[in-house]
Amino acid sequence: MTTATHAKRLILLVDDDTLLLEFLATILGHAGYETVCANSAAEAIRRIEAREPDMALLDITMPGMSGMELARHLQENTSVPFMFLSANVDGDVARQAATYGAVGFVVKPVDAARLMPAFEASLARADEIRQLRRTEVNLNAALAAGRETSLAVGLLMGRFHTDRNTAFEVLRDHARSSRRKINEVADQLLAAEEVLNSLNGGFASRVKTPK
Repeated sequence: MTTATHAKRLILLVDDDTLLLEFLATILGHAGYETVCANSAAEAIRRIEAREPDMALLDITMPGMSGMELARHLQENTSVPFMFLSANVDGDVARQAATYGAVGFVVKPVDAARLMPAFEASLARADEIRQLRRTEVNLNAALAAGRETSLAVGLLMGRFHTDRNTAFEVLRDHARSSRRKINEVADQLLAAEEVLNSLNGGFASRVKTPK
């Protein structure tokens, strides 16, 4: 039965074994995921360019570009999380997969009983990583906005010879009255000050010294 939680989640399956692709697509389809298949790394890249999946399952050993090489491409050029499929149970391969940024590893031959718990855990880990990245972006944006506000407050303090609290309150009240974010007003204020400073030199060059 397809669950509402997974109905719109797209999983890219990459393997040169067509029968295995069909098997994986069937298992994940029954679990409620939408799947798209690729027989090679080159085809996988084309699929991703058309629509980024929520997760990619990559066979490590493929003709042409290997799964490891594809993983490097995904890590450097996309935000697609991935896990590996491999017939090799060597611990070095698993460690190498981890260094490439894989969120999971499944050993072939694949069966549903082993695949789904590993897949669900890997997808949950991928979601955590996405959230951390999103939080980092939001944090950076907030810090940038805070710097703009601090600079604007300092500018108001100097121009109107007032204290920091008063300058901030005036800036905040103006933002509220104009129904705008305080960092937007601060950014506009800083831009206006920059223009005024650039014009100041022009006026100074035109002031004639009295004889």
